[in-house]
Amino acid sequence: MTQPPASLRIDGIDVALRPSRAGRFVLRVGRGTGEARLSMPVRATRAEAERFLKAHRDWLRERIAAAPGPSPFAAGHAVPLRGVLHLLKSDPFRRKGPVLAARETLHVPGPPEAFAEALGDWLKAEARKDLAEAVARHAGALGATPGRITLRDQRTRWGSCAAGGGLSFSWRLILAPPEILDYVAAHECAHLVEFDHGPRFWALVRRLRPDHERAEDWLRLQGPDLQRYGREPGA
Repeated sequence: MTQPPASLRIDGIDVALRPSRAGRFVLRVGRGTGEARLSMPVRATRAEAERFLKAHRDWLRERIAAAPGPSPFAAGHAVPLRGVLHLLKSDPFRRKGPVLAARETLHVPGPPEAFAEALGDWLKAEARKDLAEAVARHAGALGATPGRITLRDQRTRWGSCAAGGGLSFSWRLILAPPEILDYVAAHECAHLVEFDHGPRFWALVRRLRPDHERAEDWLRLQGPDLQRYGREPGA
């Protein structure tokens, strides 16, 4: 059987294709990024995918048009920090030093051309600090020993746990409310004890975060919006 392409283009819109074990097509548009993705049965053909997209082209255009779009790290824009939206301001006269957070404003030091890098580095450092504290607390409650913490910029996963105990997280969790970051840390720490998602795993998660379902709902509904921050149009 001919393998379907990694993406299809319809009406000038690129749609990423993802194989799925489900027996039906599912079309999604990222709430924050405006990226279109079609999950399709593994045995579906290119022609079937094209027909499905053509039948839903109006819905696709409407959803993409409604997406907020990228919000770059630049003065005058805003970015959430621990769930609170902060206005970005440049502080070019202060050449060095950390970003200063005051009155829902982030003052970024250094020249304008280094603005995005300085802010991104600071946000990642804040994420590492918060995640390290949460991981130490949750792993300690379970009597587990976590491995190295790695920060990434995954678009589809908020965290993961390697077989050797290494933990990987999206740095974008620092943009979410603190309880969301804490839940993801608890989720991955539970994997240090139970590697699969069986009943014993979820019992550990409930022990650490009794409100885990509320955090999961937030990530499903609000999480995609975090992907647009720090991205340039067309990125």
